[in-house]
Amino acid sequence: MKRYAIPICLLAVFEAVGISLWLTKENLFYLFNFSYIGAALSLSLALFIQGNRNARRIAQLMVGLYMLVYLGLLSHENMQIEGFWYYLFLGSFEAATIHYAVAKIFGPLLFGRGWCGYACWTAMVLDFLPYPVPQEPRKKIGWIRYLTFTASLIFVAALFVAQVANIEDIMFWAFIAGNAAYYALGIALAFAFKDNRAFCKYICPITVFLKPMSYFSLVRITCDHTKCISCNRCRKVCPMDVDMLDDSRKRRNGTECILCLECVKACPKKAL
Repeated sequence: MKRYAIPICLLAVFEAVGISLWLTKENLFYLFNFSYIGAALSLSLALFIQGNRNARRIAQLMVGLYMLVYLGLLSHENMQIEGFWYYLFLGSFEAATIHYAVAKIFGPLLFGRGWCGYACWTAMVLDFLPYPVPQEPRKKIGWIRYLTFTASLIFVAALFVAQVANIEDIMFWAFIAGNAAYYALGIALAFAFKDNRAFCKYICPITVFLKPMSYFSLVRITCDHTKCISCNRCRKVCPMDVDMLDDSRKRRNGTECILCLECVKACPKKAL
């Protein structure tokens, strides 16, 4: 059981959050929600420990489809960043605000950008495209993410300032349109730059929250340099261009690590 300590601890953390919110909000949904997500992520890590090479994809599909289809399409919850701004302006601590607080604002202090690697429903699709490893050098256009971040804030703020009627309906259709745009743009960029994760690196507004918090993440991939033979396989397979041989927090693209563990799988000496 010792080898499964991390997945067990992860499940315990999600259960603790779920129980706390259930009792605080008096809503059993939160217990179900966090129990399900915690179980999916823990199962994925347990399968990885057993050597299953599709372990991460299983978590992506279980969590991504749940949030996209059940919470988004069926329950009409806008889980995109516009939904976060919407509930924030309402002063309501509901699904989207709780989701962002746990997964994308405070959670990354513990597990970094694990959300991007295991739960994002946009990346869930992009990771099935034919360029899991970047085929071209990284572009210097990451500043675009700040434009999309600002645009999402201005869009929702404008609806409140103008006192537009039926904002909740607009938020649902914004969720539909936003996802369609993300998928279209993400797929186009993947083929244009020969990089499945181009959207994540340059466009995704969520990374504005994720990057600074993940710098301080407690869960990080480090290298045992006594085992490392400098074969550079870890660098070659990293979808986010992270230098895994540098253990410092200032390593190249350090806040881009999505904990996909491709480097760990590729290392012939189990140094990572």
